Amino acid sequence: MARTLIRGALAVVTMDDQRREIAGGDVLIDGGVIAAVGPDLPRDGAHVVEAGGCVVTPGLVNTHHHLFQTLTRAVPAAQDAALFGWLRTLYPIWSRMTPGDIRASARLGLAELALSGCTCSSDHLYLFPNGARLDDSIEAAADIGIRFTATRGSMSIGESKGGLPPDALVEDEDAILRDCERVVGAFHDPQPGAMVQVALAPCSPFSVSRELMRDAAILARQKGVRLHTHLAENAEDVDYSRRMFGLTPGDYAESVGWTGEDVWHAHCVKLSPAEIALFARTGTGVAHCPCSNARLASGIAPVRAMRDAGVPVGLGVDGSASNDSSHLGLEARQAMLVARLRDGPAAMGAREALEIATRGGARVLGRSDIGHLAPGMRADLVLWNLGDIAAAGHWDPVAALVFGAPIRPRAVYVEGRAVVDDHRLTTADETAIAADANRAVRRLMDGG
Repeated sequence: MARTLIRGALAVVTMDDQRREIAGGDVLIDGGVIAAVGPDLPRDGAHVVEAGGCVVTPGLVNTHHHLFQTLTRAVPAAQDAALFGWLRTLYPIWSRMTPGDIRASARLGLAELALSGCTCSSDHLYLFPNGARLDDSIEAAADIGIRFTATRGSMSIGESKGGLPPDALVEDEDAILRDCERVVGAFHDPQPGAMVQVALAPCSPFSVSRELMRDAAILARQKGVRLHTHLAENAEDVDYSRRMFGLTPGDYAESVGWTGEDVWHAHCVKLSPAEIALFARTGTGVAHCPCSNARLASGIAPVRAMRDAGVPVGLGVDGSASNDSSHLGLEARQAMLVARLRDGPAAMGAREALEIATRGGARVLGRSDIGHLAPGMRADLVLWNLGDIAAAGHWDPVAALVFGAPIRPRAVYVEGRAVVDDHRLTTADETAIAADANRAVRRLMDGG
């Protein structure tokens, strides 16, 4: 792969250990790796990309998503529901989805993520109707070209056994574990620079058994992969945990082996101070999803307290049926705003929000090879053109990325390859992606 020199940026926001911001900075890419970062780097035969007027940042990292939900945005009956009612409304629609729908939905969500500056995304696929498999979303990620942590989700406790999902959408637990082994063997790459990694992800404490939670944790550690689920998302979630297990969500997680540096939980809106201390002590990560938490009126997660305690925190857009967008820039802005709403105007600044969206997300996903710009790191980075009308008039170009309206990145590089260039996807046809998704939506709306 040719060498590329990103030259003369307005600022290079490295997010390195010193959190350097280099005015007029350059980034030299050699293959899929960053070779150098600094001012006035020599060209040495590299292809030059002039970055005047642009802020360069590490690629954004999305730590929680349900890409299959991108075909169920703004469903009328679910627009004003809280979590459990929202799920009960959407389960029947999701049960009609085909493998083609899963691919179309994932392609749409991943394209939107790439066009928001995301270079690495997790996905939590926890239902498999009509022959769908995790393979379908992995195929979509390969098409779009961003890094992918595919989590093999599952539901095993249906309504007839006291769970939330309908019985038709749950799976046999032995079959779940067999398929978990299959997808880890087929797709997980543990090496630096991996484009696909796999994690095990029983959906939630209210949709799987205690035994499956324990068995999934044992299997994940045998295979050397990570663990992911939802936890303490809202008051109903906490009430369910206390009623069914006699424990808070955090204590329940600990009881089944779901704390540790190889675990991250989505939402954690209702974590108590004791649970925050548990997560900090064990290195358990959190995917903070402020837009979804607001959309479903779940509450505001205590992110300031988590960060101060040392809990690893990244951002997640969550499913596009509870956020209705897959835009990580909007998520960073919302994270900053709700932190201030909860804890005061100094609770979070723009640079901390950007750090959570980059370096924080990489840590939560267990990736030491992405998340900041330094020699030896993978070449995942974004060029943001501040000549855009939405960015004009700002005094601080770095803060403008979070305080201001979202802007479409000029270029997005993953492993040194431009997946977005001149504000457009290079890996797929945006119009075709949207058309495929809309056709699928029309069929689902008609009951097909």
